[in-house]
Amino acid sequence: MLMASSLICRLFQVLDQVWKFSPNQNVLASSCRRLSASAIIRGIQLNVILILAAIATLPATLAGCREYNFLTPPPQSFGATLNSLAADQEPRYSYDGRYLVFTSDRLAQRSIFLYDVQQRRLVDLPGLNQLNILQDQPDISADGRYIVYISEQFGKPDVFVYDRQSLRSERITKDILGEVREPTISGNGRFIAFESNRSGQWDIVIHDRGPQVQLSLPGGSSETSNSTIPETESSPNSTD
Repeated sequence: MLMASSLICRLFQVLDQVWKFSPNQNVLASSCRRLSASAIIRGIQLNVILILAAIATLPATLAGCREYNFLTPPPQSFGATLNSLAADQEPRYSYDGRYLVFTSDRLAQRSIFLYDVQQRRLVDLPGLNQLNILQDQPDISADGRYIVYISEQFGKPDVFVYDRQSLRSERITKDILGEVREPTISGNGRFIAFESNRSGQWDIVIHDRGPQVQLSLPGGSSETSNSTIPETESSPNSTD
C-alpha cells in the first residue's frame, strides 16, 4: 500500500511539473501524505475502469480510422480480388481511375492482375500470365486496353504489351540483347519506354508501335494514330 501511495504521489508530482497543476510543490507533497489508503484504492479502481473502457472502444475507433477515405478491400484467403494473403504490389491506375493493374504472388508465382475499381472485381486476362513464368512490372494505358509488362517467357526479361481486345501479347524487345526493366506505356498506347543495359549501362529506350495502332483514349474510344515522332536512333521493332 505504501508503494502504491508513493507511486501516486510521484504521478502527481510529474503532472505538476508538466501541466503546472500547482506552483507550490510543498502543498502538493503534503496533499499526497494526507491521502488515505481507501482514497488511493478508489483512485486506482477508477483509473482501471477508465482504461478498460478505452480499450473496449479501441477496435471500433481503429476500424473507423482505417476506413476513412479508403476503398481498400481487406485481404482474403479465398476468392481474393485486390488483396490476398500473398504479396500484392506495383499498382498502376488507368487514366480515368477505372482500372488498377498490379502484380501478386497469390498463385505461387509472380503474375499480373487487373482490378475493376468500379465493379470491385478482377478482370480476366486470358493468355497474359504463363504457367511457371515470371510476369512483373506492369503499366496500363488510358482506358485500360493495353497492358505493358516484363515477362521471362523466352528465358530472359522481355517487354510485352497485351491487348485486352485481341487477347494477344506482343514481344517488343525480341532483338534487344541485354536486360530490360521498368516499362511504361503512353496514355494512348502507342509509345512504350523502358530501361535497357544493352550499351553497357542503363539507358532509356522509347519504342514506337507505329501509326497503325488503335489508340487507347479516355472514355474507351479508339482511333488510328496520325502523330509522328522526331527522327532519332531507330528503336527495335519485332513481332511474335
